[in-house]
Amino acid sequence: MTHSSDDLPAGPPIARLIAVMARLRSPDGGCPWDLEQTFETIAPFTIEEAYEVAEAVTTGDRAALKDELGDLLLQVAYHARMAEEEGSFGFDDVATAITEKMIRRHPHVFGDETVADAEAQTGAWEQQKAEERARKAEAEGRTASVLDGVSTALPALMRAVKLQRRVVRVGFDWPNTSDVVAKIHEELGELQAEVDGNRDVDRLEDEVGDVLFTVVNLARHLGVDPETALRRCNAKFERRFRGVENGLRADGQSIDAVPLSVMETHWQRVKSDEKIKKASEHTD
Repeated sequence: MTHSSDDLPAGPPIARLIAVMARLRSPDGGCPWDLEQTFETIAPFTIEEAYEVAEAVTTGDRAALKDELGDLLLQVAYHARMAEEEGSFGFDDVATAITEKMIRRHPHVFGDETVADAEAQTGAWEQQKAEERARKAEAEGRTASVLDGVSTALPALMRAVKLQRRVVRVGFDWPNTSDVVAKIHEELGELQAEVDGNRDVDRLEDEVGDVLFTVVNLARHLGVDPETALRRCNAKFERRFRGVENGLRADGQSIDAVPLSVMETHWQRVKSDEKIKKASEHTD
């Protein structure tokens, strides 16, 4: 059966989006690809769209941000539609649940409580979340943990930060930054011992993981978001390597036909040029 966009409701944009999603999933003339999808097959797209929102924020591209937020909203509509089809919940239930949660977690806005500042509000927010986790654990017949609710689906770097922030609240933390730096050296020593030894893959993976986890702890102590720091480092590496490629191309050379020493020379030139440019910008 053929449908027309004229058949869609003329109401608020969100109502039209929900109607579009329902049409795409309709067995009667819907999209074959959309009909085949499940929560499991759509989840990777949801994660991808969230990262693309973050990228648009990083680049400051507001037009791209609008588009990416729309793509992410579609993911919400998609999951809600599939849930509605199986009788679990619908889009309105999702909107109602988050609305009620935000009201509940902001009694200083929607109630009679007061908070001194943003820091105090953060503390109150975390306390409410802890109480919610405790009630959930009780309902499930188990003992609550400080680490409850830290999703295992998070990227490993982000999850490491969340795990560390949770245990810090109960005092499980190094007292000062120098202790963390010392721990990094200790973990590097253990990694070096494995590198010099049998190089068992499982042991190497454990030791590399320990180093990464401890570096995340150092970032937290320094007030640096490790995900942001690594993103910046990735962008810097990409920018500089492209500069190497451009330099070689200008010299009539190909990146895959020169030795490492030549690439290193161009790499150092790119770094030097960046430092000169940065110094010039600071003096202007």
